[in-house]
Amino acid sequence: MKRKARILLVDDDVSLLKLLGLRLKSEGFAVTTAGSGAEALTWLEQERPDLVLSDLRMDGMDGLALFDRIQRQHVGLPVIIMTAHGSITDAITATRSGVFGFLTKPIDKEELRKTINQALAVSLPAVVDDWQQRVPTRSPIMIALLEQARRIAPLDISVLLTGPSGSGKALMAQALHDSSPRQDYPFISLNCGAMTEQLLESELFGHVNGAFSGATSDHPGVFISAAGGTVLLEDVGELSPALQGKLLQVLAQQQVRALGASQSATTDVRVLSSTNRDLVTAMEEGTFREDLFYRLNVMNLQLPALEQRPEDIPLLARQALEQLKTRQQTQVTGFSPEALSMLAAANWPGNVRQLLNVVEQAVAMASVPVIGTQLLEGILADSREQFPTFNEARAEFERLYLHKILRMTDGNVSQAAGLAGRNRTDFYKLLSRHGIEAGAYKEKRKE
Repeated sequence: MKRKARILLVDDDVSLLKLLGLRLKSEGFAVTTAGSGAEALTWLEQERPDLVLSDLRMDGMDGLALFDRIQRQHVGLPVIIMTAHGSITDAITATRSGVFGFLTKPIDKEELRKTINQALAVSLPAVVDDWQQRVPTRSPIMIALLEQARRIAPLDISVLLTGPSGSGKALMAQALHDSSPRQDYPFISLNCGAMTEQLLESELFGHVNGAFSGATSDHPGVFISAAGGTVLLEDVGELSPALQGKLLQVLAQQQVRALGASQSATTDVRVLSSTNRDLVTAMEEGTFREDLFYRLNVMNLQLPALEQRPEDIPLLARQALEQLKTRQQTQVTGFSPEALSMLAAANWPGNVRQLLNVVEQAVAMASVPVIGTQLLEGILADSREQFPTFNEARAEFERLYLHKILRMTDGNVSQAAGLAGRNRTDFYKLLSRHGIEAGAYKEKRKE
């Protein structure tokens, strides 16, 4: 169901505020009123409307001063200015500063409706259904991406989600599933870079009792567990060549055989996959199968880094706060305007995931209802130290482990591979991945 457009109406004349508010509500808009610029900014800390309609001449903060604050703190939010003292000078000043429209009181009903609709055509995302709730955005880049995603969501095709770590690929995959004919069936996500090859094979394709070390019962695997639904293969670029081949066979034949099973079972799932690696380069290097790539990449959705959509930062921060408020008891009600400006100006190498983490820390540490700049300064300084992702931490462990085991074996690859429980070929691949030369340890030993 299409929601009503939200308008924030600002005027220090109480009677006109009430009268115009009733008129706008009768036109089908959701209207919130504020009796001053300061009150409007307070309201904007909690929720973003689609349009601000403000009087020009107000005590304290006038309409242009309010617009200036909105322009800095709520990028892209259109503002229409009204005044009973209209003049060519006022109109030129307003429109040159970026105000969307300028209306003279008494407000002409048709002119008001026309100007509002023109502003909303720019302000309201083209995607105004449930997608707006799933993936909130004001970014033109993201709005275009959501339009594309909404078109392909009902299609039973494979989609490859690419983009930097933390950019929201898993959230987009969930949105694709929720908008597809498979939405009433399971959505199962599996991280291909977070487990050993043997365990990953079992999780992908399943096993029967006794076919997997430590197993005490049968395990169907995601292609059977998600029957009728969707499987998301996260970090699909981390699949070993052997598992790439088995996955390709499952996708091509729509049949899966569990480890230790004598017969295959039919699969009925939609496969989504994600990666922050350049799979085209990986194909050129021979580390990712070309035929599998084209099976997974029937359609590609590339998510932008957060720095490419800065207008979304305040929106995402406020939404994260609202979600935290529903999950846990907290006295925090919002961010100060200065705090939101600080978030918008910060660097986010960890993208949306890092922003959400900062908001969660701020809520946990806040001792007052409104999160201010002083608290955020410390949290942002700590976050710049970049806590590693799971894959980064695993890679660092592997590197240190390989150095240690080569020192123990004086660079003898056969012995090192035996201690690591790998064959020589796999062990050499590990060394190559981390740029480690086994011969260097033999030379050091001779010295």
